[in-house]
Amino acid sequence: MGTWRGLRVAFVLGSLFMILLIIVYWDDVGGFNLYPLQEPKHESLHPRATAGSPHSTSRPQNSSSSPVPTTARSTTLVSEETGGAAEEHTEEEGKEKQEQRQQETREDEEKERSRTTADNREQEDRKQRIMDVCSGKDAVEFPGSTRPFEQIPNRELDHLIVDDTHQIIYCYVPKVACTNWKRVMVVLSQSLISPSSGKPYTDPEAVPPDLVHNSSIHLTFAKFWRHYGSLSRHLMALKLQHYTKFLFVRDPFVRLISAFRNKFGRPNEDFYKQFGSVMLRRYANVSGSLPETAAEAFAAGIKPTFQQFITYLLDPETERESIFNEHWRQVYRLCHPCQVKYDFIGRLESLETDAEHLLKLLEVDHLLHFPSGARNRTAASWERDWFAQIPIAMRRELYKLYEPDFELFGYPKPDSTLHQ
Repeated sequence: MGTWRGLRVAFVLGSLFMILLIIVYWDDVGGFNLYPLQEPKHESLHPRATAGSPHSTSRPQNSSSSPVPTTARSTTLVSEETGGAAEEHTEEEGKEKQEQRQQETREDEEKERSRTTADNREQEDRKQRIMDVCSGKDAVEFPGSTRPFEQIPNRELDHLIVDDTHQIIYCYVPKVACTNWKRVMVVLSQSLISPSSGKPYTDPEAVPPDLVHNSSIHLTFAKFWRHYGSLSRHLMALKLQHYTKFLFVRDPFVRLISAFRNKFGRPNEDFYKQFGSVMLRRYANVSGSLPETAAEAFAAGIKPTFQQFITYLLDPETERESIFNEHWRQVYRLCHPCQVKYDFIGRLESLETDAEHLLKLLEVDHLLHFPSGARNRTAASWERDWFAQIPIAMRRELYKLYEPDFELFGYPKPDSTLHQ
């Protein structure tokens, strides 16, 4: 009996031992877990799994276990809504600004079209006026108005500058921005080399003003005979027909004042010897011999007055001696508007706008700009003061001398100067 009881106790103890081993074994291999479910200890080291990702865990959305608090969600939704509204507002502002810019562009284009239309209309009026005066409708007669172009002597065509590259003909009139327009022609024709670059000038303002008056750098109609011989007149006619022709004019009396100030208001040796000394000998009653140089004459206070200058212009002997100097020669004698049908007539009084319009017409506005140099300060308001000492009879006679220019280019008759 004792032996049997001992075997039973041993069997029970062995069974318990085996059960304990089985439990321990299954716990190690993961058959079941004796510990409650808990969050990983090192979650902060890994990015939080987002919804829909392979690592996301489905959890009940309650107040105790929700990963995003209600307040945070509300803030997020408000931020998203506010951000969306801000983006929408910014987009609307962008559209408004774009529409505003487009509207401003349309207005600028409309202004440009209106200005171009007005400029074209003004040009047509100027050209029509020349045609009317040349045809005799205004009953203004002047020498050479009816002669054909072929009868104009070559020496009288020396103011018509030709640029074959751009098919342009410019008739320059001294004291009417001709220095700057000659600069433009030099750049267009590439007729002058810059010593600094070794290449033709590309900027009119860089061209030295004293060089542009050197006649050798300009091709004029007066030089055609030397270049083309018997074909010269035929070539002139072809170029006059196909090239764009322009000139700039100015109030005739104001131009005279400007010429006098420039050539006799300060020492100028050439003009003193050729003209000033003549005026002084004829009209100044200077006793003894005149100073030989302009500098000496000015130092001694001996110089022509404006009245002596006008007297010289009206003196019949002056006209018999030679044609007027180009600085006071009438424009109709310089540029022959009755024989040359100009495509553009500019005025010094509207130089900036006329120059801009002309460069566009010539299709060279992308190549250069008209020089913005100092304007000639002689103004029409000066006429009364300058003519105050000139007798009325001389003023009226002077007007007759320049009346064709007044009429051809639409300048009003200076009644206040002629009657006061």
